[in-house]
Amino acid sequence: MRVEPMTCAIGARLEGVSLAEASRNPALADAIRAQLVKHKVLFFRGQELTRAEHVAFARHFGELETHPVAGSDPDHPGLVRIYKSPDTPNDRYENAWHTDATWREKPPFGCVLRCVECPPVGGDTMWANMALAYERLPEQVKQQIAGLRARHSIEASFGAAMPIEKRLALRAQFPDAEHPVVRTHPDTGEKILFVNAFTTHFTNFHTPANVRVGQDYSLGAPALLNYLVTQAYIPEYQVRWRWQPGDVVMWDNRSTQHYAVMDYPPCHRKMERAGIVGEATY
Repeated sequence: MRVEPMTCAIGARLEGVSLAEASRNPALADAIRAQLVKHKVLFFRGQELTRAEHVAFARHFGELETHPVAGSDPDHPGLVRIYKSPDTPNDRYENAWHTDATWREKPPFGCVLRCVECPPVGGDTMWANMALAYERLPEQVKQQIAGLRARHSIEASFGAAMPIEKRLALRAQFPDAEHPVVRTHPDTGEKILFVNAFTTHFTNFHTPANVRVGQDYSLGAPALLNYLVTQAYIPEYQVRWRWQPGDVVMWDNRSTQHYAVMDYPPCHRKMERAGIVGEATY
């Protein structure tokens, strides 16, 4: 295995690795996991990987989750097909900085994404290091957000365009989750800035320390949340990948955000993703 860092902040390309072999080799999967924790996003070019091997590799890291909106491949539960074509509208949630499924009480551990088909130009994906984003916050901001918690909602995101009955049913199935604004990475102990496009509001901001009168809350809390969400936008925390068919990318969903760039219509783009069940945040 050869490891080539992609930027100073995040990401590494792994060469000399077959993920098909790793799907059958726990020791190789463990070695890949160690690099994932270190670099947060791993890139693999030219993988010859069947859907069954894709799922088997991802399962080395935990059980696979099903997505309540995107659904799964009928023959391979947990494998989500993200297919874009001129006949399908743009997804409004891929092309925003986000951490996958933080509306779950236990957000995913990570994801394994494989490129089946992509446009000749465009359709890149970017990732941001949210441990570094937290580390470089001003100290007064770190003090202000210590202990803060926030809500994350599928209803306000995927559910927003649904008819009200379907939206309310989605909320009943997946009530808003609450997470610390700064979570702790369970493997490294790093502090992670953990707010993103699914975050709607702080749940414990309205305290005497933060609010003297109502205007303090109505102006202060949204401004602070917006400031924190936009930390992912800083290029020095990011890596960008130009896809080729057969590429596979694996990322640590606990410490990153990502953004799928929607600059390629009317071209086709077909991706398949296995999301790995995670743990409760703290």
